[in-house]
Amino acid sequence: MSKSDRPSHHADDGFRNNYGHEAKGLGLDFLAFLWELQTGDWEPPELARAEPELAFLQANRDQPTATWLGHASFLLQLGGKNILTDPALSERASPFSFAGPARLQPPGIAIAELPGIDVVVISHDHYDHLDLPTLENLRSRDNPLLVAPLGLGAWLRDQGFENVAELDWWRQHDAGALRIHAVPVQHFSGRGLFDRNQRLWAGYVLEADNLRVFFAGDTGYSRDFADIGARFAPVDLALIPIGAYEPRDFMKPVHVTPEEAVRIHQDVGARASIGMHWGTFRLTPEPMDEPPERLRAAVAAASIPQEEFRTVPLGATQRLSRTR
Repeated sequence: MSKSDRPSHHADDGFRNNYGHEAKGLGLDFLAFLWELQTGDWEPPELARAEPELAFLQANRDQPTATWLGHASFLLQLGGKNILTDPALSERASPFSFAGPARLQPPGIAIAELPGIDVVVISHDHYDHLDLPTLENLRSRDNPLLVAPLGLGAWLRDQGFENVAELDWWRQHDAGALRIHAVPVQHFSGRGLFDRNQRLWAGYVLEADNLRVFFAGDTGYSRDFADIGARFAPVDLALIPIGAYEPRDFMKPVHVTPEEAVRIHQDVGARASIGMHWGTFRLTPEPMDEPPERLRAAVAAASIPQEEFRTVPLGATQRLSRTR
């Protein structure tokens, strides 16, 4: 593909965001951020938990559902498929078993108790979203289809995964009655010191059962969400990050605040949204119970009913209503 023919988010040295606002490099700001993260006072949050409906979830193939497992991990049931988003169910979001962000809450459902998984969608390659031990466990158990952004498919195949579909932004893949669209979000990629932005990042719109579910993955705020709304609104359920947003001078390009999450909810035309990406791993120095409080205030300030955009207990299953 010549330079004149390639999409604008394809760069000579990898990939880039649609609207600029690239992540900051590993400079003094990053060192200051790490120092604040290690030395700040903090308390693990007390997250509400629900008793998982294991028998129902194991048998269900008809009722569309969404169950929060923690962080950006959901079990979705759509189109007769059991789908996981960014399953990170290990004890650390880290390349090391002895260091790095530790899990503060057990998963909403233990991996051994999940129903058979048909599809996994992976938004990008960061350790809190692509957890290799979880994927290896799922491969041994179910060998699900892994749907990943452009460039990440080759990496997964190098790790021994063969059932992989790789998508560029605005491309789609059909898995039976389930249609999966990769959509642009504003973030970055890299699992080491020398592979920054070599693999693409993405959100997903999942369509089945006359429903649309938008999974934002990990993102800063940008015009990408108005673009998604122009193509897919209304969205029946949006899964939107609300945590890991401080300090703003470092995190603004890549992680939204709860107030920005409300703008995403509006931009994509969501009928309902669930706040995610908070309370499971300590990734940034804001108080860990702050995101849902700020979300409630932002929803009220936007004159949106509280039940329209909220957080949910770990392990709680939401039945999704067909609206079309």
